[in-house]
Amino acid sequence: MATDPAVLPAPAGLGAPGGLGAPATGVLVTGGASGIGRATALALAEVGRPVAVWDLDGDGAGATAAACRELGVTAHAAQVDVADSSALAGALAEVAGALGSVGGLVHAAGVSGAMTIDGVDDALWDATLGVNLRAAAMLCRDVLPWFRAAGPGSAVVLVSSIEGLFGSAMLPAYCASKAGVLGIMRSLAQHFAVEGFRVNAVCPGAVDTPLLAPAFELPGFRQQLEERTPLARVSAPEEIARPVRFLLSEEASFVTGAHLTVDGGLTSVTAI
Repeated sequence: MATDPAVLPAPAGLGAPGGLGAPATGVLVTGGASGIGRATALALAEVGRPVAVWDLDGDGAGATAAACRELGVTAHAAQVDVADSSALAGALAEVAGALGSVGGLVHAAGVSGAMTIDGVDDALWDATLGVNLRAAAMLCRDVLPWFRAAGPGSAVVLVSSIEGLFGSAMLPAYCASKAGVLGIMRSLAQHFAVEGFRVNAVCPGAVDTPLLAPAFELPGFRQQLEERTPLARVSAPEEIARPVRFLLSEEASFVTGAHLTVDGGLTSVTAI
């Protein structure tokens, strides 16, 4: 277990000035077993950031961490249910102990379920908002002491969605949760800025991940999306991970309280 945040040793120092790998503090990535979370952990490892990978899929988290170690960085993996807020503080202490510091957080864990409001029960609603929205807020609450130990330059990136900007009759809980992520991001950006920390969000469009896999199996769904998207394709997870990495880096040192839409131009003309 790590020491108390107040006496945690300072991070080893910054990487190349303005580089995507700076500051060289550890980054926690939730939902890191697959999809955007896994791609983000690997993108960070590529530029020398130590990473911790959380996921309900403990084996998958371990596989991502192992791939990060192959890129030459320290990596930690744990099976964590981010909806269980009582477990977050202790798990974060383990991350700080393993990585030496926590100066970055990416909340990529997310759940969805296509169903109109008349079919949504209490359990589905609570589960969706619990993972996507409530966990985002509670993670930011519990990571703050570790950011204070790591110092100015620490940053959060929350993964929202273009569904947080537009409505979908089939995704009321998901849309509500992702819109809420943008709200909490703006609120926390103001609070964190006083101490030199930044909070931003990305709003991906259609990404080829396990979350969207069931929709892609529907006849014509992928083709319709590609036809409506100006870049005429869906995104690979790595194409979301790189903007996330940018927002965590010193290259984005004056960017906070913002959302970056990464959707191949889809929302410039329409919504999903």
